[in-house]
Amino acid sequence: MSAYKIALLDGDGIGPEIMAEAVKVLNLVAERQNVDFQLLPGAFGASAYFSHGQSFPEETKALCDEADAIIKGPIGLSHEDSKKIPVDEQPERGALLPLRRRYDTFANFRPVSLPKGLAHFSPLKPEIIGEGIDFIIIRELVGGLYFGKKETGVNAAGKRYVNEMLEYDEDQISRIAKVAFETAQKRKKVLHNIHKSNVLKSSVLWNEVMDEVGADYPDVEVKNILVDAAATYLCLNPGQFDVMVMENMFGDILSDQGGGILGSLGLMPSACIGPEKAYYEPSHGSAPDIAGQGIANPYSMIGSVAMMLEMSFGMADEARNVWLAMQSVFADGFSTPDLSRPGADVKLISTADFGDRVVAALGKS
Repeated sequence: MSAYKIALLDGDGIGPEIMAEAVKVLNLVAERQNVDFQLLPGAFGASAYFSHGQSFPEETKALCDEADAIIKGPIGLSHEDSKKIPVDEQPERGALLPLRRRYDTFANFRPVSLPKGLAHFSPLKPEIIGEGIDFIIIRELVGGLYFGKKETGVNAAGKRYVNEMLEYDEDQISRIAKVAFETAQKRKKVLHNIHKSNVLKSSVLWNEVMDEVGADYPDVEVKNILVDAAATYLCLNPGQFDVMVMENMFGDILSDQGGGILGSLGLMPSACIGPEKAYYEPSHGSAPDIAGQGIANPYSMIGSVAMMLEMSFGMADEARNVWLAMQSVFADGFSTPDLSRPGADVKLISTADFGDRVVAALGKS
């Protein structure tokens, strides 16, 4: 029997609710596949700060170090509640970025997928969605503006200022480029390189390295596109994309737009892959305004489990079964209140009911 240790970081807001549904799926997969998943719960995020005095406590770091993979819920609080936490301990700075840095999770995979049968979730017109939306955004996750040197102060004129550095070296660009080209080879062999080289010198270097790496992948067609144009085309013609690669901040923004064209970030899980360890998480926030109400959809949390099954544990067939089970719940006319639109012809169910229906469908596959 194979055995894997999985760190479970519930996070904040709706995190514990949707994580509970992910655990239901993990338990069934363990039973079906004769695998021992050892689940290691740990405090992480704003809740960890209030309980442990740190948003990424030392004991959580230790269990993450021990784990074979990490599954993480959303983190963060409302703007007002965030003020109760020191700036450097606020969840994004004090937990999320240190998690990425600790495990060098440089490659972020965010699939943007909406089968034709679920097109009613999207705000886009049916003729734009066509036969469905299916592309993946690959985002460099540990470089660029978010990880550069930061300085604040008061200048000689008495004005407050901020200085933040956007920095990449060729090795950082090369390794994410290789991931993108290898992903494109497994799909349609088309790679959109997203940049802003008409303004940013960082993008000039980015493109130079992309060209150098691309020479080793002659079967992949590279299409270069400015980030602002890409934002437009995501709304006007998302079907042209298959694999998109970009630097950190561009990926942060465009992947959220990807959730927008699906109709919700609640439909977009993600994987953050490093050389030795990976963590998996929903792309959406912690939604503190609906926490505890049992109305949040666990799709992206369970989808993150599916990505973990495939990418960390080599269980591609079972991962596919999980995806199909989730989509079947929607196809049967069920949805949680957070994803339903006024007047939509759906049967509303709770977070737990959605998870139970996924488990039931998976059990039949």
